[in-house]
Amino acid sequence: MKFARKILLPAFALAALQASAASSVLSVSDSSLESTLIMPRSVETDTKAMLEEWYLKNYAALDYEADKKSAGDLSDAVIIERLSKLPTVIEMPFNNVVKGAIRHYANRPQLVENLLGLSLYYMPIFEEALERHKMPLELKYLPVIESALIPTAVSRAGAGGLWQFMPPTATGLGLEINSLVDQRRDPYLASDAAARYLKQLHHTYGDWSLAIAAYNCGPGNVNKALRRAGEGKHDFWEIYPFLPTETRGYVPAFIAANYIMTYHKCHNISPALAKRPLITDTIHITKRVHFDQISQVMDIPVEEIRALNPQFRTDLIPGDIKPYSLVLPSLQVYAYIANEDSILNHNATRYARRGVVEPSSGASVGRDARGEYYDEQVTKWHTVRKGETLTKIANKYGITIADIRKHNRVKKSVKAGQKLKIVTTQRTYKPKTEETKAIAENTTQSQETPATQAPATDSTATQVAAAFTSHATSDTVKEEPAKAPEQPVAKKTSTSKKKNTHASKPRTHKIARGESLSRIAKRYGVTVNQLKRANNLKSDAIRAGQNLIIP
Repeated sequence: MKFARKILLPAFALAALQASAASSVLSVSDSSLESTLIMPRSVETDTKAMLEEWYLKNYAALDYEADKKSAGDLSDAVIIERLSKLPTVIEMPFNNVVKGAIRHYANRPQLVENLLGLSLYYMPIFEEALERHKMPLELKYLPVIESALIPTAVSRAGAGGLWQFMPPTATGLGLEINSLVDQRRDPYLASDAAARYLKQLHHTYGDWSLAIAAYNCGPGNVNKALRRAGEGKHDFWEIYPFLPTETRGYVPAFIAANYIMTYHKCHNISPALAKRPLITDTIHITKRVHFDQISQVMDIPVEEIRALNPQFRTDLIPGDIKPYSLVLPSLQVYAYIANEDSILNHNATRYARRGVVEPSSGASVGRDARGEYYDEQVTKWHTVRKGETLTKIANKYGITIADIRKHNRVKKSVKAGQKLKIVTTQRTYKPKTEETKAIAENTTQSQETPATQAPATDSTATQVAAAFTSHATSDTVKEEPAKAPEQPVAKKTSTSKKKNTHASKPRTHKIARGESLSRIAKRYGVTVNQLKRANNLKSDAIRAGQNLIIP
């Protein structure tokens, strides 16, 4: 769209213009532009949420009735005069678009006061970076329109941090972005990167308004607008209609931010005061440490550590990968150095990262009075006998019917001769000392006594003896006589008669508190019914201290 009309200024504005400020007013055609101005999203920041920000709550004194005050004098002549007195290198002209941006801020006094409160902490950081790179100090107000001074702010497009860098731009400037660390949120590193980037843009265009526009929409869009505007166009206002819609409001918003942060008192916006000074210092962290470890040992609110170190996305400093800077109140830095070992050792296993992890073999390892044991997952094959049901087979191996169905194509019932895959657990004991070995040997000898001899009552000896007894179950179960008591059928092996004799002799188990028949049966590789028949039990009820014969 081509513009034909010019803005008509009131008589008093024209008088001021003729007197001293003619160069401060730009002729941007179409006076309706103010109503179509698109301000950065930071202007619509939730001020109530901002008031919950840790720094504002603890270090800034704010006027919570700010929104009830009038905006003050917003006449053109007054704004023109004030803009002309701003001590800036970058041009701050007046026009309808700039006036609209100033009114946006002036009509949001609570937002401006919150920004003033946060600026007590952030502005010295911005100024230091700009001074170091010999850049205009008025650029310190860019984060005001970019992020509303919220370091964790993220735009719809994915730009993040105080200076709202897109990831490719940030990494190109040397900032680190990963799952643990986002240095776009680091006030110090991001401010240094922003100063370097703005310097590059100004070197490219030779004009601050174009450099600021390129900072917002990228050099590609600015170059495209310059080509469309034609030769001889060299600043933001000359290519204004050819820029992306949001960028048209960006330079005006930058001018408005400079204006409102300087003249806030003229619009009845109370200055933010510091409750107490916040003096910080940094320390290099070379170990993996979590904010909770620092907070709990040093008695610092974790919210304070987060507010001073927003670059650590998960409250974890991965100092074991490379050194990182941790910002703390200056006195706390010395406390950290003195207590570093205690901090690192506090709940260390909870925050440790495993370097090598072997996959599970299905075995669990533990230790009790009988030594070290291994509960291993084993696979067996069972041939279904005539008359066997899933319930009987499940009880035999100490598993559930669902376990059998899980590993076999079984829907309702099984047929005689059918092969079933049985996945169960088997406990194997390993003695830890010579003493336990001796106990095991003595117990074995006691088991070789005549059958008429009374069973040993030494519970420790019997338990250790059970620990070294094989619990192997036959792969194929043979039919047993109808009236004979059920006994495990030994598998034919090449072992000696002596070992077969030992395996067939009864063992005893002293019931521990909390044990059940099913748990004991599973442990020894027998069924609940076999245990009940061997011990003449009429029900599943057992008591702690009772001795059971293991068939």
